[in-house]
Amino acid sequence: MAQQPMYQQIAEDLRQSIELGATLDPDDPENLKPGANFKPGAKLPTELELCDTYHASRNTIRDAIKRLTSLGLVETRPGQGTYITTRVDPFVTELSGDPRALGGAEGTTYLSEVQKSGHRDASFSIPKVEIQAPTAEVRLRLRVPSNSQVISRHQMRYIDKIPWSLQTSFYPMDFITKGATRLLMAEDIPQGTVRYLADTIGINQVGYRDWITARGPDPNEQGFFNLAHDATVFEVFRTAFDQTGTPLRVTVTVFPTDRNQFIINVGEVPEPEYGQDE
Repeated sequence: MAQQPMYQQIAEDLRQSIELGATLDPDDPENLKPGANFKPGAKLPTELELCDTYHASRNTIRDAIKRLTSLGLVETRPGQGTYITTRVDPFVTELSGDPRALGGAEGTTYLSEVQKSGHRDASFSIPKVEIQAPTAEVRLRLRVPSNSQVISRHQMRYIDKIPWSLQTSFYPMDFITKGATRLLMAEDIPQGTVRYLADTIGINQVGYRDWITARGPDPNEQGFFNLAHDATVFEVFRTAFDQTGTPLRVTVTVFPTDRNQFIINVGEVPEPEYGQDE
């Protein structure tokens, strides 16, 4: 078998140290990486230090670091260095839930899903409420005129105090004149907006369509999720429909790919057994 290129050998050696999370002893003569800390969040030795450790050129070390970056094990922060990423267990979201369930759209369903999964703590920010002109994507999905304004309700969501997703729901302005005035309040709606709209103005959610895309994070998302500039996020556009086939809301949720997975069920299927072979 052909020998691996040197950069791959170095990357594999560093990968093993990172996955062990070892803090290595600088006095150990057998230690190839004296004084290096490979705990999550720690700074990787500099390129020059790694050159000395592995007796390799700077280009070889850079190729090794690129390999680790592609595996999601390290991230390079401009002007600061390269850091071990904090690994988190992905949270699995079921996108094909019951569309007629009374709840959802904001925190209610999210809390119940996280609690059911066994995670210790789920939380979300107080909604930031605005009246704004919708983007073309939201306007077309909500099917409102080009000169319309909409209500937006934005929340930051966390699991175990780790930023997990950003969600913004958009509603037609005429819901306010019909009586759904709590949409304008910067507070959570405990029963969920779907139930609130059904109880208040008789608009019932009977179905929804999810449109899922992947893209790079914008600067705000990069800062909130602590992502590298070359990371990827999922963006899910959920358009919900009422009993007349009219869109009642568009919810846009941004999920970092490093901490989120999705399930879509079709037909009659048993509950998944996580951690076991299906």
